[in-house]
Amino acid sequence: MLRPERMSKVSVTGSRGVMPTVIETVHELNLVHLSDYDGSWEGFDNGDPMAGAEQSSEKLVTVRALESTLELSADEAEPGTLETGWEQRLEEVRTRVNELDDRRGEINEELRQINEKIDRVAPFAELGIDLDLLSGYETVAVLVGEGPLDEVEAAVDASEDIRAFETFTGGEIVAVVAAPTADADEDPIDDALVGVDFTRYEVPDTERSPDDYVDELETRKRELESRIDEIDAEFDEIKREEAAFLLRVEEELTVEVQQSEAPLQFATTEHAFVAEGWLPTDEYDRLVTTLNDAVGDSIEVEELVRADYNDEGYPTHTEDVDHGGPGGSDETTDEEEREAATREVAADGGTTATGSTGVVTMVDEPPVVQDNTGAAKPFEFLLRMIDRPKYSELDPTIFLLLTFPAFFGFMIGDLGYGILYTAIGFLLYSRFDSDVIRSLGAIGMWAGGFTMLFGILYGEIFGMHVLGDILFGGSPPMHKGLQPVYSKYSQTWLMLSVLLGLLHLTVGYILGFINDMSHGVAESYFEHGSWALLMLGFWAWIFSLHGVGSAPEYDGPKPSFLYTSLGNGSEAAYELGFTGLPAEVGLYIGIPVAVIGLVTMIYGEVRHYGVLGIIIGGLESFSVLGDVLSYLRIAAVILAKAGMAFVVNMLFFGVYVVETESGAEWHFGTSHAPQYMLEQGTYHGHEVTEVMFNGLLHGGIGTAIIGVFILVLGHIVVLLLGVTSAGLQGIRLEYVEFFNKFYEGGGREFSPFGHERSSDDD
Repeated sequence: MLRPERMSKVSVTGSRGVMPTVIETVHELNLVHLSDYDGSWEGFDNGDPMAGAEQSSEKLVTVRALESTLELSADEAEPGTLETGWEQRLEEVRTRVNELDDRRGEINEELRQINEKIDRVAPFAELGIDLDLLSGYETVAVLVGEGPLDEVEAAVDASEDIRAFETFTGGEIVAVVAAPTADADEDPIDDALVGVDFTRYEVPDTERSPDDYVDELETRKRELESRIDEIDAEFDEIKREEAAFLLRVEEELTVEVQQSEAPLQFATTEHAFVAEGWLPTDEYDRLVTTLNDAVGDSIEVEELVRADYNDEGYPTHTEDVDHGGPGGSDETTDEEEREAATREVAADGGTTATGSTGVVTMVDEPPVVQDNTGAAKPFEFLLRMIDRPKYSELDPTIFLLLTFPAFFGFMIGDLGYGILYTAIGFLLYSRFDSDVIRSLGAIGMWAGGFTMLFGILYGEIFGMHVLGDILFGGSPPMHKGLQPVYSKYSQTWLMLSVLLGLLHLTVGYILGFINDMSHGVAESYFEHGSWALLMLGFWAWIFSLHGVGSAPEYDGPKPSFLYTSLGNGSEAAYELGFTGLPAEVGLYIGIPVAVIGLVTMIYGEVRHYGVLGIIIGGLESFSVLGDVLSYLRIAAVILAKAGMAFVVNMLFFGVYVVETESGAEWHFGTSHAPQYMLEQGTYHGHEVTEVMFNGLLHGGIGTAIIGVFILVLGHIVVLLLGVTSAGLQGIRLEYVEFFNKFYEGGGREFSPFGHERSSDDD
């Protein structure tokens, strides 16, 4: 659908006594996106959480903490049943898990300390000196560390506080034993090495040798790691036994917390409450019926607004609707408060839908439910990578379905790659539960399908032209234009890329015009229509023969392929007879239309920016050329991907060149080596003129094995680069060129108050 699903704002007014039942009923329906009461309504305050809310929240925090500790995710088990006494069971699980977690924390801390000790003692092992010999002296100072020996010895020798010293080395480690003078400071060696790049190591406090000390630490480390494994095994056992229970408790507590905290969004008094929210218009009757069945006449449900909205979320059009709503309560106090609650409180732009005294106490933009089904649904993912549409604008998802896979398939156009893209998409769609991954899978299948379709039309499978020989006798209806003999097709794809750009952008301007119709036809024209006229008029002049000579010369500044690619004769890839629009069309229609578009576009900019709008409009006018030329990337990717696949196959099979009347043909050496074909001299009556590459396949067993590796790896690279080139370029054309003409986004997600209950629920 081009519009998001139609939304209505409803209010539910009733006595405080039925509020818990109303909340539970609305929660079960999972239909209403609640609005937050802003406190601006005199006499009404935000409600308080219902009894037990704090306790439920604390239990929910506990359950989620246990799930985090156990590394439990929702897809690891189905929620189980919740029996009487579950609180006691939860407490037992909490106690057991916390005790194990505390023990694991203590052990991990000891392990950390042991690893630090091992790291500290490692340098001393290189010295080969017992650790007790490196400390505990009163008359000499000892320092162990890492640094340049010559600089250390020179610095110590130059110190006036050291009368004698000796150094010991092992690897990069240096031990300095020095006898200080009688008047030396407390750390004479440290003082001496102030200017030396020296890293000091603390001597471990032990009398054992470094190797024995490390062995002792390693033994203790293995013991602790074994205990960690035992604790992890206990955690796994708890996870197996309690996973379904914890998930069920979390589900139940989530419902309780949602319901108990709902009054915080309501406007309440001592005796009454008013709740408002959004729901799909088609669901209004079900809401009314269900609430009436639950609480009877104790509430009043009213559809406040069913409207189109502007960019700020305010109504621009409302409809009178008459549902014959439910009756009110017979209690005088409640009735009076409800009447007070519905007296002249229409919000900015708001209006009653029933013609009664409905109110809009909370002005908020309606949430968005994208109304796409079937094939278009997965493409919502591509749209949300930018942002979901506003409620007030068109949803372009259907246009993504119609254009993106076609762009992608046209650019890649290979049956082999298309099969792989489709297979990968199917695996993603069928093997994963994530909506995002399934959407990517569905998009992949669509893109793969169009890649296969165009691959058949191009007659290619993994860059080979054998498919064209089988299906079309060597003359498929389309060629990518990489070979000289088919160069006219490459020019045709340039031409077609421009035409696709014009069509795509024109649709974008039309959608933008429709989007802004709420601001008036004139405003919509200045924002979108003027640009469309400028673009179409300018390109009508380009495609005309004005300023260009006649065939076959076509002398002038415009490229001749615009008039030959779809014209007549040997230069036309497809003889459609288009040799350019008449010069009169360009002069008397194209230029005037472009000028009208330019003048009105600049006038629109002046309305926004004043005199500065003349400069802004003039500079921005060049975009009608640049935006269309941006679509030339389609033709560029066609040639680039064809070239990459060609190179991969050339390296393996080799290529020989055959000269024909129409130009050079390139043939892979699939049946004979290219050198053999050159020696034969002809191929199907045409001269073989050269060997482009003889091919690894024909160079012996060793080179053939290398060639197979290059062939497979090369096509994998081409397959992946197809996503990054054709995929990203196609997305860019959608996001930057197309969406920029009409789409803003920024819609609010529809998040109904409710909970998806499992199949085990009562």
